[in-house]
Amino acid sequence: MRSFSLGTRLALIILVGTIATVGSVLLIAYGALVDDFETILTERQLYETRRISAEVDQRLQLKLDVLSESASMLSDGDRLHNQNEIAEQLERQRLLQSLFPDGILVFDEKATAIAQTLFVPGRIGTNYADRQHFKEAIETRQPVISRPIIGRTTGVPLISFIAPIETDDGDLLGFLGGTINLGETSILPAAMLREIANDDATFKVIDSDNFLYIEGGPEPESDIQSLPDPGTDPLIDAALSGIRFGQTQGPAGQDLIYATSHLQKLGWQFIRAVPYEWATAPAKESFARFFGISLGIAVLISLISYWLSRSATNRLDRMTQKIENMVKHPSEAARLAPAGPGEVRNLALAFNRLMDERDAISQMKEQFVSNVSHELRTPLTSINGALRLIQSGATGELPEKAQQMNTLALRNGERLQLLISDLLDFSKLSAGQMSVTLAREPLQPIIEAAVSGNQAMASDHDITLTATCDPERAVVADPHRLRQILDNFVSNAIKFSPARGTVEIRVEDGDAGSLRITVQDSGEGVPETFVERLFERFSQAEAGTTRSTAGTGLGLAICRELSILMQGRIGYYYEQGANFWIELPTAEQEN
Repeated sequence: MRSFSLGTRLALIILVGTIATVGSVLLIAYGALVDDFETILTERQLYETRRISAEVDQRLQLKLDVLSESASMLSDGDRLHNQNEIAEQLERQRLLQSLFPDGILVFDEKATAIAQTLFVPGRIGTNYADRQHFKEAIETRQPVISRPIIGRTTGVPLISFIAPIETDDGDLLGFLGGTINLGETSILPAAMLREIANDDATFKVIDSDNFLYIEGGPEPESDIQSLPDPGTDPLIDAALSGIRFGQTQGPAGQDLIYATSHLQKLGWQFIRAVPYEWATAPAKESFARFFGISLGIAVLISLISYWLSRSATNRLDRMTQKIENMVKHPSEAARLAPAGPGEVRNLALAFNRLMDERDAISQMKEQFVSNVSHELRTPLTSINGALRLIQSGATGELPEKAQQMNTLALRNGERLQLLISDLLDFSKLSAGQMSVTLAREPLQPIIEAAVSGNQAMASDHDITLTATCDPERAVVADPHRLRQILDNFVSNAIKFSPARGTVEIRVEDGDAGSLRITVQDSGEGVPETFVERLFERFSQAEAGTTRSTAGTGLGLAICRELSILMQGRIGYYYEQGANFWIELPTAEQEN
């Protein structure tokens, strides 16, 4: 964001705001759509299970009604027909046989089987009076449907239908019964099963009393199967929990929307479930269309906002360019014209006031430097001269402690004089008053002088100072200013080198016919985070919370300005220590 212009930022703010607003609306709309489709799907499953339950109940009642009607035909009003008449009567009941394909039985008044349409060994003569549905029929004299039971002689799960056979006076003569083998005959037609379990929908019928699958078990081709253990199938667990509808998971972990309906007559649960994605798919489709339209609108808004913001900031850009020109050429700095919108005019006026303040501060700075030059430099020179005389013994031999104090005072006086010289040089460079005299100068004398002048400092820091230079090497430079640059490089190298380290000055070929003078130390180099600001004014590398060396931070900035005045360039790199270099044109290049 820092590199973006104001116009771009405004456009981005509008774009982000638009996207956030549209995104919020999209999310809310998507959530509402999913909720609506989820509600619709849930209601649809409830409707389907209730419809199926009602259909099954109607079919059961139809079977029971037909069975009851047929039961009245098995007596003459006073007694049961004989075996042959019963068999002949049952043979004629085609509808009854189609409704009960797994067998029709006739029982006497004590619930003992006396006739059957399908032969099952041992069934004739078996008494069923202990069965709950027979007890109910005997007591109420009403047609009864049993809950799923295990056949006493067949051993298969079945549903038993019984209707009482009575005399005209209401005396019980016996019962007509029909059975449906749940393992072979479905209570639902195949067409209905295909309809309600189409696509990815799941349909199951479970016997909640006996924990059995009636329809839709894990093995479709198998007979009646037991329900899985609790926790194995979340859908079955949800149906048995008593919660009639909601969300759950299938055996494979997929999300489902389910609903159940209970058929009290049989104790069965009808379960229908569909994938949750049936609710999300339409919402996603609508969301995708809305998102495309919204994205187009957002892009259009961003383009318009960018154009408007750029038109509003173009004047600021032109003003910025003028300010940059003022920074590059301070002596030519002009004032900004207070024109345009009110904000721009106010900014121009504020900048003009700032420039007035800068000029005033600059004048104060020049006066201060002048005071330093006249009021500090002259007496400081006298003080340092006097200290040197005392140091040399011209005033007599000093005690050891006095000699140490005099040495310390002289060292700090010379350091203060160097600082003042830096300030004066920088002031002249900033004002464009520094002048250099360029001429062809051999390098060896200048380098030797730099080595000689800094040898004492190197010895104090236990540093070995060496130089390598071909006597034939020469550059176009001001020898005094080049020596000033080298002194700065060498003194810095000595300060930042470890004890018993080495500082080397070497001369190499530079770019485009120039010569490069490099000063290499054996220290750790400049921190990478500081390299970009290395040659800026008042810049010093810091270690922790204290500066590693004391100074004004102007030395390298002065070196850079001096190198520019001498038509050269300056730089730094790290390779087995810090390497500060300056490139200057050779005498041949100048010619």
